[in-house]
Amino acid sequence: MSQPGSQPARATPLRAAAPGAVAPRALWWHCFSGIAGDMALGSLLDAGADVAEVRAGLRRLPVGGWELHTAKTERSGLSATRVFVDADDQQERTWADLRGVIEGTEGLPERARQRSLEVFSALAAAEGRIHGVAPQDVHFHEVGGTDALVDIVGTCLALESLGIDVVYASEVSLGMGTVGSAHGELPNPAPAVLELLKWAPLSGTAQKVELVTPTGAALLAALVESFGPMPSITLRASGYGAGSRDTPGRPNVLQAVVGDLAAGDLADVAESSLVVLEANVDDVTGEVLAHLVASLLGAGALDAWLVPAIGKKGRPVQVISVLAEPEDVPGLAALVLKETGALGLRQHAVSRWALPRGWVEVDLGGHRVRVKVGPHRAKAEHDDCARAALALGLPVREVARMAEELAASSAG
Repeated sequence: MSQPGSQPARATPLRAAAPGAVAPRALWWHCFSGIAGDMALGSLLDAGADVAEVRAGLRRLPVGGWELHTAKTERSGLSATRVFVDADDQQERTWADLRGVIEGTEGLPERARQRSLEVFSALAAAEGRIHGVAPQDVHFHEVGGTDALVDIVGTCLALESLGIDVVYASEVSLGMGTVGSAHGELPNPAPAVLELLKWAPLSGTAQKVELVTPTGAALLAALVESFGPMPSITLRASGYGAGSRDTPGRPNVLQAVVGDLAAGDLADVAESSLVVLEANVDDVTGEVLAHLVASLLGAGALDAWLVPAIGKKGRPVQVISVLAEPEDVPGLAALVLKETGALGLRQHAVSRWALPRGWVEVDLGGHRVRVKVGPHRAKAEHDDCARAALALGLPVREVARMAEELAASSAG
């Protein structure tokens, strides 16, 4: 996910899609009555995701004692799909527990696996900031239970069933009052919800019910590319996921709209075939790994990143991943082996959708800051912001905000 920031800069009007380009399949969640994990899954099933395919993927998880049921229902006269998860096991799990379950499950579609990990990672980071602990030490309570695991992984499997390439969402409606939790009564919206959605557009309602759950907020925080009105699409399907109760004044449902991004939103977008290299290392220092990532990017890698994991015999490991053009693989593989001393690498082919982007330079008090501008947002270059912030005596985030606003106004 590209984390939503301030209002995105408007780029030069886009050209039509290149001949042969394939339109990415998009999902837009309309959160006019909030969002919860069961509502998200229900909305996708109502829009046509294959429930048998979702169940089959979930049964691959090394977690038993659950059943997934669906039923058609009505909310304020609107037909919707209600999801029920009957689970014997509601144990508290840590982020490390959940990561091990998801990473260790064989046969999950890779994109569904990565999306599931991103959702729980967002939850762990938010809970860690709230409680002042490291994300890996976070103990999940309500969201650690099997029902939440089924809701999140099931939603990611449903996205895969529908072939969703990119997720968007509307402004998010929130309730008020208090909500119950393992820690007692908490303000509504819950602290985790606000932490997860701190960059999303929010609107309050007078309803004293929990419209957005931490699970729903985590799905938005991890999966949504940008928030706002429905993008220009060719409609393929729509559906409604029902919440657990009727609420006065509006149907308690989450609307899902599925379609292909319109050609006007594509500028030479086409699928490209790339390669991901991976290696697990358990005896390389952080300094060496940081140097390796910088070296890989300098040597032509399209991206490089590190993910902590638990390896054999319970050893903590770092998973090195490198995204590369096929012709650059030999040199980048040699660099990983030389710098880490690893004895081998894995590689697999991936497909990438690349939206158009360009650079705008702005001046902040005599300091040049580059801003990357795409169709849906603008992002100031961190290194430029850090240098300008040091010279101007301002926080980096403030410099980034000013640069992105200048880029937006210059593009307007």
